Amino acid sequence: MKIKELPKDSRPREKLLEKGPAALSDAELIAILLRTGTRNCNVIDLANFILKEKDGLANLAVSSLESILNLTKGKGIGKDKAAVLAAAFELSRRINISDRYKTSYSLTSPEIVSKFILETRDLMKEAFYVICLNSSNKVIKTYKITEGTLDASLVHPREIFKAAIDSLAKSIILVHNHPSGNLQPSGEDISITKKIIEAGKILEIKVLDHIIVGGGSYYSFFENGIVFEN
Repeated sequence: MKIKELPKDSRPREKLLEKGPAALSDAELIAILLRTGTRNCNVIDLANFILKEKDGLANLAVSSLESILNLTKGKGIGKDKAAVLAAAFELSRRINISDRYKTSYSLTSPEIVSKFILETRDLMKEAFYVICLNSSNKVIKTYKITEGTLDASLVHPREIFKAAIDSLAKSIILVHNHPSGNLQPSGEDISITKKIIEAGKILEIKVLDHIIVGGGSYYSFFENGIVFEN
């Protein structure tokens, strides 16, 4: 069924104007960005196809422009539509980053930390972050320490604690991602974490946790009793 053949209150744009954006499903919001469907597929069905192939909005939101183009190749979505989606998600990330950097944002659990990183970072490549916190566990600033395969030569305590000292942090949380979705820490992950914890003791900057994110989930070293005493 074509969009024009649907009742007015079922058409995404009309529904948004009447009831507000919160009333729309993920597919309906994506449909508004896409504007039109194809000869054999209306825009809502097309949006549902994209969300299904990407296994949900969260995964679509961190997809690269090239990934979106490859996904929709032959489905009637060209560079213009793919660019609109990529631009919309990039704007969302930038808004989230500016908000999350405010010190009013408090990180009180590994789950909240994982959401903080997943919502505000493009995690298509492996990267290592340090979140600097004040005495109330509120975010001062987040630094990307390195990007690429995680090893001891790339992640050195001096880089971690330079960021912490520059921001006058009382404590830090380490975060890195596994794009593969396998959240189990490697031997290298554990070794690096031990070195950073020991350096933090000397500088009196406590390392609260090391969290691995990927596949929409997380693994907390602290929660699992790895390296940290809990």
